[in-house]
Parts: sequence; C-alpha cells; structure tokens
Amino acid sequence: MNIQDRIESLREEIRQHNHNYYVLAQPTISDFEFDKLLKTLEELEAKHPEFYSADSPTLRVGGKVTKEFPNFFHIRPMLSLGNSYSKEDLTEFDEQIQKLAEDSPYTYILEHKFDGVSLSLHYEEGVLIRAVTRGDGVKGDEITANARTIRTIPLKLLGDNHPKELEVRGEVLIHKGAFIQLNEQRIAEGQPTYKNPRNTTAGTLKKQDSSFVANRPLVFYGYDYTSEEGRHNQDHKNIEQLEQWGFQTGNTHAVAQNLEELLQYIEKWEGLRPELDYEIDGIVIKVNQLDLRKQMGSTSKAPRWAIAYKYKAQGAITQLESVDFQIGRTGKITPVANLKPVLLAGTTVKRASIHNADEIERLGLHLHDFVMVEKGGEIIPKIVSVLSDRRAEDAKAVHFLTHCPACETELTKEEGEANHFCPNSHGCPPQLKGRIEHFAGRKTMDINGLGTEIANQLVDAGLVKNIADLYDLTYEALVSLERFGETSAQNLLTGIEESKQVAFEKVLFALGIRYVGATVAKKLARHFGSIDALMKADEETLGNVHDIGPRIAESVVAFFSSEKNRILIQRLQAKGLQFKANIEKSANSDKLTGKSFVISGKFRSRGREEMKALVESMGGSIKSSVSKKTSFLLAGDDAGASKVKKAEKVGVTIISEEEFLKMIS
Repeated sequence: MNIQDRIESLREEIRQHNHNYYVLAQPTISDFEFDKLLKTLEELEAKHPEFYSADSPTLRVGGKVTKEFPNFFHIRPMLSLGNSYSKEDLTEFDEQIQKLAEDSPYTYILEHKFDGVSLSLHYEEGVLIRAVTRGDGVKGDEITANARTIRTIPLKLLGDNHPKELEVRGEVLIHKGAFIQLNEQRIAEGQPTYKNPRNTTAGTLKKQDSSFVANRPLVFYGYDYTSEEGRHNQDHKNIEQLEQWGFQTGNTHAVAQNLEELLQYIEKWEGLRPELDYEIDGIVIKVNQLDLRKQMGSTSKAPRWAIAYKYKAQGAITQLESVDFQIGRTGKITPVANLKPVLLAGTTVKRASIHNADEIERLGLHLHDFVMVEKGGEIIPKIVSVLSDRRAEDAKAVHFLTHCPACETELTKEEGEANHFCPNSHGCPPQLKGRIEHFAGRKTMDINGLGTEIANQLVDAGLVKNIADLYDLTYEALVSLERFGETSAQNLLTGIEESKQVAFEKVLFALGIRYVGATVAKKLARHFGSIDALMKADEETLGNVHDIGPRIAESVVAFFSSEKNRILIQRLQAKGLQFKANIEKSANSDKLTGKSFVISGKFRSRGREEMKALVESMGGSIKSSVSKKTSFLLAGDDAGASKVKKAEKVGVTIISEEEFLKMIS
C-alpha cells in the first residue's frame, strides 16, 4: 500500500471509530488504541503535506486562529418559530393547518426543541466546506474552523448516496453531565463557574482560537437538510437520512397522526424531560409532508406549517427590592422589578418584567413582597404572583408614575393602549439615546462602532440632539471625548459616511416611527417609492396599501405631521441619505395589483430579488409556493421542477421572463 492509500485508509478507519464513539455511543476500540491511530495519521500528514484533505480527522484538534468571522448570507433564511403555551394554542394551530391543507391528508413530525445554538453546515461532494451561525436569520458568522472540532459533525458524510451540494441545519449544545464536569474543573482551578449550558455554548463558538473550542464538550444534533436534488416528501424520513449520513439526531422524533397523538407526545416528554442529558425547552411541531409545507408558505417571521410548544418554566420565589421605570425609544414606560438574586432554570435572576400599570394593579404589588417569578416565553423573567400572606404590615404599595422619570413630562395613555408614554419625543434623553441606537443598528443603518455606550456618550456630551446630528460629527469633537481614541473616532466617522448608501426601506425603518417595523417599512418604501410621496399620504391613502392597518396609518401621518420630524428629514436628505426606492415607480405602478407571483429560476435581465421587487413595486405580491390561489409562476432558467409540476397540476399560468416583461410594459 502506498503512502497516499495508507493515509486515506487511516482517515476512513478513524472516521468510523469517531462515529461509533460519539454518535452511536458504541466504541469498538480503547481510547489508547484510538490515540495511536490518530498519532500515526498526524505524523504521516506532517511528512506528506501534498496529501492534505479538508475532511481529515486530524483537523478536529483545532489550532487555527481567526482574526474575525466573515459574514455569510444564508441560502434560505433561518426563520424562528411561533410559540404556543397551552392545549388551546395547539388546537387553534391544528385548525389552521386543516384550513391550509385544503383537504389534503397530513401528519405531524414532532421533535425536541433543543436549548442550544443554531448552526448551518454546508457540504460539497460529501465534505464539510462551511459552517455558519444563525446570526440575524439572514446572515451569520462563518465559524468553519470551530465547527470542525465538534466530533458529532461529520467532516465527511458516511456512505455515497449524498447530494453534490447539501445544507444541514441543527443545534450545538453541551450535555448536562459535561456541563457539570466543566464547572467542577473550573472550581478546582479557582475560576468562576458558567451560568448555563446554552450561554457557554454560544460563547465557545465565538472563540477565535479553534484549539480552545476543541477542548469544549460541544455536540451537534441535526434536524433538517436541503439540497437541489430534493428530499423525501415525509420529513421523518429526512431525519432518518441524516442519521445514515452520520449525524446525531437524538432519536426522539415521532410522527403524530392527529392532535390527540401530538398532545400525548408533549405530555410524555414533559414527564421525561428531567431525565434527558440535554436541555430542551419545548417540542417542535411541523407538518410532516414537504409538498404541503410549500403550499402553506411562511410569514415574514415564521413558517405557517410549524410551531413550538414551550414547556412551562419552573418558578422561583424571591423578594422584590425596588421597581425601576424604563423609557424606550418610542417613549413607552416599562416597569422592571429589581429582585433579590435567585437561581431559576440555570440562570441567576435579578430583574423581572412587570409590563405596565395594569399588571402592577393586578398583582397588588408592594415593596419587599415575596413574589413568584417564571421565565416562560420571556427573555426577561416575569412576576406571575405575589405571596401576600408573607407581606409586612407596613409595606408600601407600588404605584405607577404620573410623570417621566427622566424629563418630568406628564405621561399619557391613549385609548386602547396598555402602556403609558412620555410624549416628549425630542427632548427626553433616554428616548433620544434609544432612537440613536436603533438608527445605527445592524438591521437599520448598520453604523459600525455606534452601540449603546457610544450613543449614551454622544448624547450626554451634548454632541447629538437628534439622529441628523450624527452627520455633523467631526473628528476633533470625537477625539476630545473620554476613552475615544483616534482609530475609534475615524472608524465611527467612516461608518456614518458609509451609511449614506443604505437602501430607502432601511432608512425608513431606522427613523423609528411607531408600529413601522422592517416589513412595514419595506412595503411602504416600495409602494410610495420616495419619502416625499410617503409624507404627502393621508390615512386613507396609507390604508389602501396591502397589510397597512388604521393604527399604522395613523402613526405614520402623525410622525410626518410633526414640524420637527419634517425638518429632520430635510436635514437627512441634505446629507445624502437614500430617500428613494431603488426601483422607481412608473406609470404602470398598479398594473399588477391583485396578482400573486411565485418566482423560480435565474433571469437574464435582473436578479431574482430585483424581479421580486419589480413585482411588488407594481402592486403585485410574492408567494413562496404555488397553490390554487397563485396567479402566475414566473419561470426563469433552471426553474424548480416541483414548482412547475405543481403549477401544471393546479392550473396556474406559467410565464417566461419575456412574457412577464411584455406584461408590465
């Protein structure tokens, strides 16, 4: 056997032993024998670098140092799931699925909702080439060197029946037992312990030295994959396919024929949950049939064919010490409880949300009350009840404020609103700081170097009194600030200058108009085409835009009716920000109103996203999958065969790029 064959043989043997040990938990050789094989391979590869391979097991030891993780745009968005917390929620979901299925038979695939960190793995010819974190769902950090050190991630897929290109999605986590051992080791070394497995996992994956990651007990559980070569129509078979390729899946998934079986599965694992070696916070419920998923589609945030059932978090009793009133960028006042620290679901809790004045009244809250706190579906834990029988006789009741704690303006509460607001939108410092932070965020103007601390510093120094002032900042003014060096000053100015190229829809979102999120801003930008046209629109005109309700219309009109806001827009326009959509409205801007399109394939005149934007600019709507209600399938080169087949089956008109261009001319 020649050297190259010997190296390949060793690699294959070690891969199989890795799979037996880490995935199947059925080792066939001792650790000593495994280490000898690995050492032999390392020595041969060192002597013969010409036989380097990206899928070699020796890469699992890490050692690569990454200065920064490049961004990678996901081939398909990593959407989050809607949450449910009761049998009633699930019954409502099941009824919705029945309607969306349009009499087609369906089942549910049920899986554990791992409390880990999402990861997307890309394979070519069966070899791992890229690993990307979830990020904001559209793009994430490429952490391939770190992912290669996780031994339950195959560097090369088992078997030979895998697609040429493949994306596998799953969760990275640390088992409970391994987490306890990790903390015991840190105690022995005199280091502080970690709070919980999930945060530790997330922090580990961000490390820039992959040898550090290699020493952490991370595991990967796969739950989904996609490829151009297709998948099984029933998703439980796709999970079984992942196992055949060498992935760990947990082997706990099940198929439910109906709502009753779904509820039985949830109840079963709620009882067994403490016995699992990994943390789960619920159950993922998905329609099992992939063709139905395409038919059902997704909203801008989540698929319609899936939901997560969240298990009720265990509560903890602690004592209320005080209540702060936080002021958001829109002026909303939110009471937050400061608590005596208590351990809850692996995390030390010191603060809890109280939401609003009505909640304070419902709880009958008094200072120094003993309270029950839960996490539930909240990022910040919430107070769910008060142990009034343990209250001191002289305890003082908690009352909601009448005036803003920052600027002393009298608070307002509009009819139908649950929250109080500070109306001093231009003079209240916390609102200004919040708006600047929102304006500069990654999903808005993406100004590098302008986070919470810098926003606070700029406002406190009097350099910025509104978002337009950011574009008047000078190098001299910035370097005069405490802890502001020459490099950080120049980086901030560069980030501000580069933000002038951000698209109109993001600028509109960045303005911070109440109820105008990213999706609404996109609809408004594409419908009106420019800020000038939008500012002239009245509530009736706005209400005619698809998905724009009365509350949004009223808020937009109120924002642009303010003289201060109009002056602000004028200043930003003068500084060169983008206040026109990339696709100008034309005389045919309403030509596609009422028509829905599914777009598939590649186009010669425009990219696919530009084609979608063109449809929307003319009043049409974009759908993710073909159904009986679809008006047209716009099919470019290499259009998806399944979409074409479905369109033919349900009688949807299929048009070419040339036919579409004639339609809109």
